[in-house]
Amino acid sequence: MTKYVYDFAEGGKDMKDLLGGKGANLAEMTVLGLPVPPGFVITTEACTSYLRTGELPDELAAEVEEHLVALETAMGKRLGDAEDPLLISVRSGGKFSMPGMMDTVLNIGLNDESVVGLAKQSGSDRFAWDSYRRLVQMFSKTVLGLDGEAFDEAFDAAKHDKGTKDDLQLDAQDLERIVGQFQDIVAEQTGKRFPQDPRVQMELAVRAVFESWNTDRAKLYRRQERIPHDLGTAVSVCSMVFGNLGMDSGTGVAFTRDPGSGAQGVYGDYLQNAQGEDVVAGIRNTLPLQQLADLDRTSYDQLMATMATLERHYRDLCDIEFTIERGKLWMLQTRVGKRTAGAAFRIATQLVDEGLITEDEALLRVTGAQLAQLMFPRFGSIDEATTLTTGMGASPGAAVGRVVFDSKTAVQWKERGEDVILVRRETNPDDLAGMIASAGILTSRGGKTSHAAVVARGMGKTCVCGAEELEVDLHARTLRGPDGTVVKEGDVLSIDGTSGAVFLGTVSVTPSPVVQYFEGELEAQDGDDLVQAVHRLMSQADATRRLGVRTNADTPEDSERARRFGAQGIGLCRTEHMFLGERRQLVEDLVLADGDEEHARALAALLPLQREDFVGILRAMDGLPVTVRLLDPPLHEFLPDYVELQVEVAVAEATGSPVDPKRAALLDHVRRLHEANPMIGLRGVRLGLVIPGLFEIQVRALAEAAAQLKAEGLDPRPEVMVPLVSAVQELEIVREAAERVLSEVAAETGQDVTTLIGTMIEIPRAALTSGSIAESADFFSFGTNDLTQMGYGFSRDDVEVSFFGRYLELGVFGVSPFESIDEAGIGRLVQISVEEGRAVKPDLKIGVCGEHGGDPASVHFFHQAGLDYVSCSPFRVPVARLEAGRAALESVGSDTR
Repeated sequence: MTKYVYDFAEGGKDMKDLLGGKGANLAEMTVLGLPVPPGFVITTEACTSYLRTGELPDELAAEVEEHLVALETAMGKRLGDAEDPLLISVRSGGKFSMPGMMDTVLNIGLNDESVVGLAKQSGSDRFAWDSYRRLVQMFSKTVLGLDGEAFDEAFDAAKHDKGTKDDLQLDAQDLERIVGQFQDIVAEQTGKRFPQDPRVQMELAVRAVFESWNTDRAKLYRRQERIPHDLGTAVSVCSMVFGNLGMDSGTGVAFTRDPGSGAQGVYGDYLQNAQGEDVVAGIRNTLPLQQLADLDRTSYDQLMATMATLERHYRDLCDIEFTIERGKLWMLQTRVGKRTAGAAFRIATQLVDEGLITEDEALLRVTGAQLAQLMFPRFGSIDEATTLTTGMGASPGAAVGRVVFDSKTAVQWKERGEDVILVRRETNPDDLAGMIASAGILTSRGGKTSHAAVVARGMGKTCVCGAEELEVDLHARTLRGPDGTVVKEGDVLSIDGTSGAVFLGTVSVTPSPVVQYFEGELEAQDGDDLVQAVHRLMSQADATRRLGVRTNADTPEDSERARRFGAQGIGLCRTEHMFLGERRQLVEDLVLADGDEEHARALAALLPLQREDFVGILRAMDGLPVTVRLLDPPLHEFLPDYVELQVEVAVAEATGSPVDPKRAALLDHVRRLHEANPMIGLRGVRLGLVIPGLFEIQVRALAEAAAQLKAEGLDPRPEVMVPLVSAVQELEIVREAAERVLSEVAAETGQDVTTLIGTMIEIPRAALTSGSIAESADFFSFGTNDLTQMGYGFSRDDVEVSFFGRYLELGVFGVSPFESIDEAGIGRLVQISVEEGRAVKPDLKIGVCGEHGGDPASVHFFHQAGLDYVSCSPFRVPVARLEAGRAALESVGSDTR
């Protein structure tokens, strides 16, 4: 029989699949002997069963009752007892942290009778009614699904009547009246009284937490973070401890290191006379954790010792939630903390130096996505900038954009191409879509542990929190600075997520020092601790990886930059990019040539230009392979626009104007060549076979360029790649012609340059017949963009606009297959091709040259599939290098498990 409920003492941190991250870590702290309030966990399996059937599992009620009775016995109290009530919290917690995305309910067990008992036992009427007020408000929004605005308005009105903005100034009588008003709202909106049976409250709360797994905001967050949708959430049921018992109580969030920078020290927020959601919601500005030492030295010292224990135990930055109840410290949660990209690199190397982890483990603690974040620019000189205010730097970076005041507007403006800064008093989970759309986030409330800060750090978004001097008026859609400056929606702000500075207008940005390091402009030893951390981990990745990393480059400048970034050659040189602009006419002349003489003249015009291009690229990549793809794009890209020609001739005929005979003849020619679907028409190898001499002239230009450089004493290593092959016969014909040209150039120049000839695998038929194709190929290179298009039957340019957004919303895709390789479908074609090709030629060199080659998740797949290299744009080369090292380590780990 399936076990659905575990006591905290029965679990551990390695049971996250079953107990969720929160439950597993509460269990781990319990086992470690840390002060954790007693409780139990309802498993993710119960959640997935409920979401699948709509009903709680039959066995669950009995198991929950058994553990609840045991909890009552341990605490010496009964849930909802009128004299001395036990109160519990019902908290969500999936395997992966999803801060603020799912629901939690505190103070379950309070009703009209038990609130009196709680007041009597605690000696504080105010505390009891404040706790009941919180339950009714939270339960109504979370479990009953009521609009929270009515409760907020009633609460604000009570404070207004009292002449205060501080909820701590409300006394017991005020809070009792508010509870009555809240209950009236519930009755008015539901037609029923607020539930008085504590066990009914608990069951409804458990159902609500399960259902919160599938809220729009939770699904959006999972898509953003690539968390699987089928995991479900566990529910932690925990006896309540109270930080709102008075000024000798409080609640806080702490980090064992600064999650923003990685610096060691005391970091966190503390709020007196409050419950946990007050800190995260940012409804009152918190105190720095260091001030707890002045308020309660004993609890502070105990907290510091506990934090040290947890960091040593988890061997990582820990994020901790705690409550102090009248001088007694309780641990409510710990987890490996989210951190910024810079903090991730710094902390990983710090932990190596402290002997807690190895260099390999450090490499696994950082990601290519984080490295990419570090390569973005930051603000340059701010001497001329006008500072509006300074808040708390919660997530580093430099963000410039137009001010918007709500999530919906942020999304709309982003869709029309605007960079935006989302400004809120504080964010909540419903703001997630706007946070994703924004370049940066600015709030007037909250600290480094507020919702805005935690979510922004997880997404790598620039964020400034707690800018208290700003008056944010959501109705007028303005914010006012401390000097009276008014910023309207649409005005530009620049925010610095490191210093917390907020500037009026646009502030210029400067290159990242990490990019300067990769460019060779900054030696590692001369850089700051971040550059040194990046250097150490990149060195470890290069020493560990099996995959080579090449670049996609079409110019000497791109080639040189990619080489500085660590590229080991060119995996894709697109020759069609050399015929853009003024050169486009040369290809048009070749395609439209009338007769052998025009044809020969057009080919002759191409040769010196191509040769010059190849000399520059081969020189930049001296000693490294350069894979040149022969002309690939659809024919229509090199022809005059068919519709424009039709209109031009038709207008001339309709107005009686003379029709230019050349334009009329050109229209006839273009009409003959016009294709309904050019992406799968006359392009690639087909174009090379239909237009005699086209591919031969490109091969000759490449061979002559290589021969020239070899004569200079350099070491050119050209490779010829034939695009869009679907049958081995196509490759055989091109290969025969290319080998003939290579022999002619060798004889003419006296320079014999070894040149490999291979093909792109980008048509499903090519992947499925790779065994025969390999007989005529020295190498394969997967063109995963076209392979994805043809495998799915998509036209990428159309579908990404027309329906991909809807597919992502519906969960058809977890991520666009053009962003990360579709392992189950397109990836299977890759695997088949590798297996068949290597069965014929065991030493067949195989790579990938689509942009998937720079996608972190795809790099891991290509490692597992046995490819020799990946190739990507120059800027993504460091990312691919890092992920290739991580993929090698993860592969070793999976082989030994």
